[in-house]
Amino acid sequence: MPRIAEARSPAEPSSPEQRARHLRILRAAARMGAEKGLERVQMHDVAKEAGVAIATLYRYFPSKIHLFTAVMAEQIDRFREGAPRPRPGTAPEDAVSDLMVRASRELVRRPALAVAMIQSMSAAHAASVADAIRIDATFSGIVLDTLGIETPTAQDLTLVRLLLQCWYGLLQSSLNGRVPIEDAEDDIRTACRLLLAPRSNAVPG
Repeated sequence: MPRIAEARSPAEPSSPEQRARHLRILRAAARMGAEKGLERVQMHDVAKEAGVAIATLYRYFPSKIHLFTAVMAEQIDRFREGAPRPRPGTAPEDAVSDLMVRASRELVRRPALAVAMIQSMSAAHAASVADAIRIDATFSGIVLDTLGIETPTAQDLTLVRLLLQCWYGLLQSSLNGRVPIEDAEDDIRTACRLLLAPRSNAVPG
């Protein structure tokens, strides 16, 4: 597992030119991660592929952990923008399971990149890799929105957090070849039914 570089705050792009460079770096890392996996990707190769100086790359991403956690954050943002609304008449927990299965399928299309992102996310410490918190917050927001919960209770937040951790684990097990993707998808649907049953806006049975 790659080590996180010495503690320092990554720079945030502020101008249109900086944001364009930042996005080029993320897209280059995604392409190379899909081809090589986390261990074989070299930072200087990412900088060359993105057309930026190595110092620029390290200013935004002090380590590969920062880089591939940011790649995942960018992909989750794009997933949120393109996520379809639930079909009319779909139970909220079924709508969430549909959403999470769709996210799983999108990630496993490029398994080496998916492993790189999840390994980085798992190793990321919130104090030094802010994108890890952003990923959790964004995905939690997607789930709560799909459930139709505008003001979540503490229990709602706990249930969603447990569901996301379950999803990460199932996805990792599938990528590692321990659980077939079909079984992982069935498990995701079961987890959604069980974990979301006590949510605050559940209709009493």
